[in-house]
Amino acid sequence: MTAPISLSQDELKTLVGRAALDYVVPGEIVGVGTGSTVNKFIDALATIKDRIRGAVSSSEASTARLKALGIAVFDANAVESLAVYIDGADEIDGRGHMVKGGGAALTREKIVAALAQRFVCIADESKLVQTLGAFPLPVEVIPMAAAQIARRFAAMGAQATLRLKDGQALVTDNGQHILDVRGLSIAEPLAFESEVNQWPGVVTVGVFAHQKAQVCLLGTAQGVRTLTF
Repeated sequence: MTAPISLSQDELKTLVGRAALDYVVPGEIVGVGTGSTVNKFIDALATIKDRIRGAVSSSEASTARLKALGIAVFDANAVESLAVYIDGADEIDGRGHMVKGGGAALTREKIVAALAQRFVCIADESKLVQTLGAFPLPVEVIPMAAAQIARRFAAMGAQATLRLKDGQALVTDNGQHILDVRGLSIAEPLAFESEVNQWPGVVTVGVFAHQKAQVCLLGTAQGVRTLTF
């Protein structure tokens, strides 16, 4: 009997990054997300770059990687719609709702996702959860509102901390700050996203329920498992 092949997390990311090419529509502009798994997709996309018009990117980092590989990058304002948006997730549940923003690009990710007719999530199987919230929830905020928003989460029994980089508050591509919120269990992602979005000073909450995934390509030891929602 052959022992199961043990793939590293990096190898699983490569697997799903390549699998996502099947969802790229020839001749179209592709929505491209942010993060280590998406980097594997960008590398794979470069092998078929002559078959697409280019990409709309959700971060400065992804834009730089795409351009370095010779893939044209379009401004989101220049595109009316996208056939597909391909991005990773920090968590995804059995209905396609996600927590995103570990890479600090959640606002632009949500903007590009809203342009797309289809969201394809690429992730390794550790990201599949019963209930969202174990991963600290990123919330992009206007700096002057950070303390007030943290108090609102504290009233819900959660703890919000300012994300730091090199000892200073991390500044997003949009010039804002991020709170990471621990201690949540998000049983109703749609309602939770709608509520937090109303709080003054919240730019974007990292729950993707209104812009959920339609497909998830999950990297497992047995290969790529496709979930549809």
